[in-house]
Amino acid sequence: MTKLQMRRRTLLAAAPMVLAAPHVARAQAKPEKSKVILAVGGKSALYYLSLTIAERKGFFKEAGIDVEINDFQGGAKSLQALMGGSADVVAGAYEHTIRMQQRGQDVTGFALIGRGMQICIALRNDVAARVKGPADIKGMKFGVTAPGSSTNMLLNFWAAKGGLKASDVVAIGVGAGASVIAAVEKGEVDGVSQTDPALTILTDKNLVKVVVDTRTTKGNQEVFGGPFPAASLYSQSDFIKKNPGTTQALATGIVRANQWLQTASPADVANAVPEGYLLGDRAVYEKSFAGVRETISPDGTMPAGAMENCLKFLAESDPGIKAGTVKLADTWNNEFAQRAAKRS
Repeated sequence: MTKLQMRRRTLLAAAPMVLAAPHVARAQAKPEKSKVILAVGGKSALYYLSLTIAERKGFFKEAGIDVEINDFQGGAKSLQALMGGSADVVAGAYEHTIRMQQRGQDVTGFALIGRGMQICIALRNDVAARVKGPADIKGMKFGVTAPGSSTNMLLNFWAAKGGLKASDVVAIGVGAGASVIAAVEKGEVDGVSQTDPALTILTDKNLVKVVVDTRTTKGNQEVFGGPFPAASLYSQSDFIKKNPGTTQALATGIVRANQWLQTASPADVANAVPEGYLLGDRAVYEKSFAGVRETISPDGTMPAGAMENCLKFLAESDPGIKAGTVKLADTWNNEFAQRAAKRS
């Protein structure tokens, strides 16, 4: 073999490595920020379980990032923290990315926690008997995590099915967890729009009757026509562009948590979360997790049709959402979760 032939062979062998180099560098990029401030609203709810697992099992640290989690009363409050600059990223409902686009703000989701809404609307038993449908809840008070949150939006969506406006019902922020149960027991609200484990505790105590249930795949199919994007990690688009390595580390932590939850036993999950999250009843917590497990994303990616279902939901419940002007492709980036799933 001549020297020229040897040189040509060497160059041809190296070519694939050269072409692949940008992808490899991107996939292995170190986080630009060693510490990230993350805002969430109601962290103890099963709605955000993957976040807690990523934190408690060390998945964020293994991905090379330290995450400081600030817990607010509801998703609307955590969104305010992001837009106000006191948080880098939010664990919150995907729907906020659409809402912010309508307000001229670029916010993008990149790691899905829930592929089903996981929220229920329930009425106090002494009230339920006189409610035949959503038209009958006019003037009633409902406990939501916080005004403007996903729990509030589901309430508005159901009210609209009965021809009511959002102003026809009263949404009261009661947070998530023990405060929800107290609000019902004290008669401070006529009903709630909430997540588990609070809902399961209320039903086990025979305090409420569930009228809308999105805790299962079947429930989401019946209410929305298919998968519905629930909790996710999202941030301002500029943050993601400037910090791809940091964004990748966050997505990797959530994807690993999602994957762990697919096979973990209810007892393992109860052991992994803080004791306070169990609300004094480990058995009910385990039962609640088993009931919502199928709506936890297995890989952090957005299912086909889910964004469209969310947009339809928002347009039907909020006159301020102009579906025809929304660019869904700008509200979500699947690349980070897909990369994390492949490397796990």
